[in-house]
Amino acid sequence: MLAEHLKLAPALLLFAVLAIFILVGLASRTAKGEYYLVSGRSVGRIGIGAAIASNWMSAASILGIAGIFYLQGYFAFAYIIGWTGGYVLLLILMGAQIRRFGKYTAPEFVEARYASPWARVLSASIAILISLIYCVAQYKGIGLVFSWIFGLSYIPALIFGTAVVISYLVLSGTLGALRNQRFHYTVLILCFIFPLFLVAKKLGFFWPVPQIGYGAALQEILSRPDLAGTAPWLHGTPYQWIALCFTLMVGTAGLPHVLSRFYTVPNIRDARWSVVWGLFFIGLLYWSAPAYATFAKVWELRHGVAVNPETARALADIIVIKSAEWASLPSWITGIVAIAAIIAAFSTVTGLLIAGAGAFSYDIYYQLINPTATERQRMAVAKVTTLVLAMVVLIVAAKPAALIAEITAVAFALAGNTLFPVFLLGIWWDRTNKQGAIAGMITGLLITFAPLILGQLIPGLQDLLPPTGSALLGAPLVILITIGVSLLTPPPPDEIRRFLLEKVHTP
Repeated sequence: MLAEHLKLAPALLLFAVLAIFILVGLASRTAKGEYYLVSGRSVGRIGIGAAIASNWMSAASILGIAGIFYLQGYFAFAYIIGWTGGYVLLLILMGAQIRRFGKYTAPEFVEARYASPWARVLSASIAILISLIYCVAQYKGIGLVFSWIFGLSYIPALIFGTAVVISYLVLSGTLGALRNQRFHYTVLILCFIFPLFLVAKKLGFFWPVPQIGYGAALQEILSRPDLAGTAPWLHGTPYQWIALCFTLMVGTAGLPHVLSRFYTVPNIRDARWSVVWGLFFIGLLYWSAPAYATFAKVWELRHGVAVNPETARALADIIVIKSAEWASLPSWITGIVAIAAIIAAFSTVTGLLIAGAGAFSYDIYYQLINPTATERQRMAVAKVTTLVLAMVVLIVAAKPAALIAEITAVAFALAGNTLFPVFLLGIWWDRTNKQGAIAGMITGLLITFAPLILGQLIPGLQDLLPPTGSALLGAPLVILITIGVSLLTPPPPDEIRRFLLEKVHTP
């Protein structure tokens, strides 16, 4: 369906933007060990906020959110409320405290807080697994968009996109990636919103602020007998909606490549403000994504197009591109939307692969396998790990099991069931110990994957623990188990408890 023909203007625009990204990365390149870890340098509140937004504005945000709205209408608001609400939760519960703790990655925090190399290895393994699942969604987006631009079938387009991603990582380092992420966001938001003005104008809606103008489009959709775009529970129960929303919130607060951004700010005030700026930048895009889906529905309604469920699901993940095509926008403008999707996927994949490679190189290889490894050896391991992770994701993404947003939500469920409780209790309850943390993370892994592996064998399991919403029950259960095991085992060292009191919780 996607592989039609080469679209020259979008292809040239894509190559031009990628060339600029590479130049920015080369200008900022570092050959130090921080290449695959998080640099401690500051890039300012707004810069960190833009980097957070760029990391956040993944294929799930650009392609996935519009696709879910296209298919599920009202129910899709759980994604927006969950993903933005998670930043508010992060701001209130952990942002300043994480910065005061002063460790540079999630596994470093876990080892320092719980005084356990094994807890560190487990958290690093979870971080890698989260990165892999998250990357699968991004790779699917890359494959779909490259397929549309270059007229390739999905698998060759996916391989081509993977090669481009790896090439970018080879040519830039951590700080270069961070600077590119700020640049990514600026280009991304312009590429995403500008065509939306034109789509709204073409369809006859209030185009100066299409995010408001699509309210009239929703009224037009109400003329449909089934009210598919606005009825609340056609595509899920209230319990499933609440479970999904809660899972995305706590998953946001436990996502490793989001948490790592707090370590690059110079002080606590900047840590708080970076979240506020990040939320603002994220909101600009989330305000716009549902409009694309709504305008696509209006076009179908006006042209009498009846799309069957299978075709609609195939179209969903590229509906932002299709809505521009259906509005008869010039090819190069439609290509701008496609480039926004690629930028979003690239920026997220960059952060995820760096986080995953860094977790293996430093937290597993150096801490557990070869403590005498030099910086050069760790760098070599990180680069090899990047290639291995990229290839693993490529294999899985060749046959994606769900929509982009749904795959991403599973990664959030894993983060919400494992790392979120460990961080929350590690910061706010000084009695939490390593035995409790390890037991909690193992329980979280079992809860996350049980509905995916055993859902067909155990009736009702996926109703109780939806794969994309398992943290509603899972996170509280993990917290209770962590508390229970901690109370039944020796307390953590006194120096850790004093550090929490005197440093982490003292303004």
